[in-house]
Amino acid sequence: MTPDLRVRIGELELKNPIMTASGTCGYGDELSDYFDISILGAVVSKSLTLKPKIGNEPPRVAEVACGMLNSIGLANIGVQAFINEKMPKLNKLGALIIVNIAAKRVEDYVALSEALAGNASIRGLELNLSCPNVKEGGIEFGTDVRTLSTIVKRVRKVFPRALVVKLTPNVTRISEFAKAAEAEGADGVTVANTYVGMAVDVYSREPRIHTVTGGLSGPAIKPLTMAKVFEVSKAVRIPIIASGGIFVWQDVVEYMIAGATAVEIGTALFTKPDAPAGFLKSMGEYLSHENVSAVSELIGSLRAKLENVPHLKRG
Repeated sequence: MTPDLRVRIGELELKNPIMTASGTCGYGDELSDYFDISILGAVVSKSLTLKPKIGNEPPRVAEVACGMLNSIGLANIGVQAFINEKMPKLNKLGALIIVNIAAKRVEDYVALSEALAGNASIRGLELNLSCPNVKEGGIEFGTDVRTLSTIVKRVRKVFPRALVVKLTPNVTRISEFAKAAEAEGADGVTVANTYVGMAVDVYSREPRIHTVTGGLSGPAIKPLTMAKVFEVSKAVRIPIIASGGIFVWQDVVEYMIAGATAVEIGTALFTKPDAPAGFLKSMGEYLSHENVSAVSELIGSLRAKLENVPHLKRG
């Protein structure tokens, strides 16, 4: 019997747990040159802002050991152009679409959500909260629990479908932020965004990206994010979408065993754009071999004694 790969994020049913990570495949339609994107659980767009953004000056991407640094600066075509130009293409391709949004003001998150709520083909939102709050002196929304709560609460009122909050790992206890998102009505949390990193050219003695520091992604961060997924799984009851360092299908299974309901594939798409298709095939074979009838049975199935990690107990 073919294993059941379906998972749920709130009321949203995904045909499988494989999603794309925001910012790693443009708006999603670019991947259609490599495989049928309708086979994915969901396609997550790059971050959209109210108005188009050029982004940061180059160089803004640098390869490092076991990963990459990026500081793109949210370059995008703006929400209206996305709705008018990209959504018709994505609908034709049959993809389930979740849109990632970013802003510098709470009011702009609300305006973005309202604009997207009117398009029923957009099945969910993912809130990118790694932007500076201009009213609070540049502090990132995602590093302040109170502000995160305010954004989620305000967006929840205007967007009726699946709402996911993408959490930054650059905090002491990520579970506190996940609990805040859950309390304000989020349907799920993405764990996590990139880690702050830096690289230097030893000959020029200059930073390898224009903004000096950037976001570290790739295989190097998987063990770090795995621990955060496990932490969050013991703190909330809403689904977790794991994102960080997934390069082989076994990584997907690991994350699910640690507590994730779904995963987002990111940096791997730069080296092998059709990787998700291979992951799905291999996961189906793995589930059949292990006599697991549904992939949902893997979620949180880690065989570990919680007394060994008392600080992660629920509550």
